[in-house]
Amino acid sequence: MSYVKKCLSLIVSLFAVSLASTAMAHAPSGAIFTTVADGSEVNANIYASKDLVYLDGGPGPGAPQGAAGLDDDTYVFQVTEPNGRTLLSSDAAKCRQFVVTGGIITAVVPTGCQHNTGNDIDHGAITVQLLPYDDTPNNGGVYKAWVVRLNDFLAGCAALGVANGLEVVDCGRSAGNLHGFVPRHTKTDNYKVGPTNNIEIDTRFVDNATGQLLDGMRLTWTDTLGSTNTKYSYSNAQTGINHFSHIEAVEAGGHGVTVSDQPGCKVTRFDCNANAQYCSAALNGAGTIDVQIKRTDPDWTKYLFVYCNTQ
Repeated sequence: MSYVKKCLSLIVSLFAVSLASTAMAHAPSGAIFTTVADGSEVNANIYASKDLVYLDGGPGPGAPQGAAGLDDDTYVFQVTEPNGRTLLSSDAAKCRQFVVTGGIITAVVPTGCQHNTGNDIDHGAITVQLLPYDDTPNNGGVYKAWVVRLNDFLAGCAALGVANGLEVVDCGRSAGNLHGFVPRHTKTDNYKVGPTNNIEIDTRFVDNATGQLLDGMRLTWTDTLGSTNTKYSYSNAQTGINHFSHIEAVEAGGHGVTVSDQPGCKVTRFDCNANAQYCSAALNGAGTIDVQIKRTDPDWTKYLFVYCNTQ
């Protein structure tokens, strides 16, 4: 084979691999959320110390029966500061892998350095301890947990020039690629370690006809980096959740909250608290509202309301 033909063959092969990776890469279904070892819900995603924080996955708190869990696959996770620039996880990525089967986390990958696990008391999953990771440089004590499919992580590291991202702690970063995690292919959840206050976005779903607050309604949160997670409206008296879809410990910047028509809710209006200055314009139907969070924001809670026809 001539040199030119060999080059053409190599280019075609690389292009095919690129297309396959692109076709495969997308954000997983379901949700991730931080918890303690037994999977119990933690008030406001605030923890007394870093070692108490575990990762869980599935449909998420408040999800109705039959809601989608995480896609079955092997995943890699990391912990960063809220803007994603500083990787706080301090062990090699091969240590930070777990397996999802049937929509829930069922195992960590045995590598000799895998993380500690707990048993979720609610739905038979295991939880995965996020430690070891460094202290966040964020003044509010906020951290961001990420998950991504293993193949997408390896592709993200390869794009940064690292042949096998599992063997290193940090693949590096570039625009739109934070340590091998491309935000649009990931799920994230924020949490706080330290004093009990943080900034949150709370969304209520309201029945137009009766004014009743609706639980089990779904929204999608897009963080400042473009990563997404799924949240549901629900109540939990022990943690102060009162018919909200709850997004905790949000970082400064622009966040998107997206609602769609779904069983039990044909959206007729989507807006913010009266006279609120932190939201984009109200919508007469399903769509996305942008919520702006400031670094020194006196209002800890940003309220959104979704009005539904339920018939």
